[in-house]
Amino acid sequence: MARVHIDLPEGFDFSTDITLYLSHINYGNHLDNALLLTVVSEARLRFLKSMGYTELDVEGVGIIVADAALQYRSEARHGEVMRVAMAACDFNKYGCDLVWQMGEAESGREVARGKTGILFFDYAAGKVTRVPEGFAARFTATGEA
Repeated sequence: MARVHIDLPEGFDFSTDITLYLSHINYGNHLDNALLLTVVSEARLRFLKSMGYTELDVEGVGIIVADAALQYRSEARHGEVMRVAMAACDFNKYGCDLVWQMGEAESGREVARGKTGILFFDYAAGKVTRVPEGFAARFTATGEA
């Protein structure tokens, strides 16, 4: 089976620190694989909030998660502070990828990396919609997705 490989961007648009709680830890005494995505989801919410958005309102439309891929790099334990860095890239007509890297904040040890594909969604109409121009302009040279 081919392994998942995630290439990281040269730089990230945002980072935030998130402490791992007991509820994030599994019987193996490390970050549970399913709960890693909850940490990344919290980072995504903070990323959007830093720009004045929510998942339901990015310039009048919402987002939905279309797909996700990740690579584990090392264990993370209760009480460690994870620094999650995120960048918006690979824009298309209806969405983009949010590429992220998670590391232990004090040492810089990489814990995981991945990407989440998001689509912009008009919840009132119940359908996918174009990337809002203002959002795309924050991350692309021309502002065109």
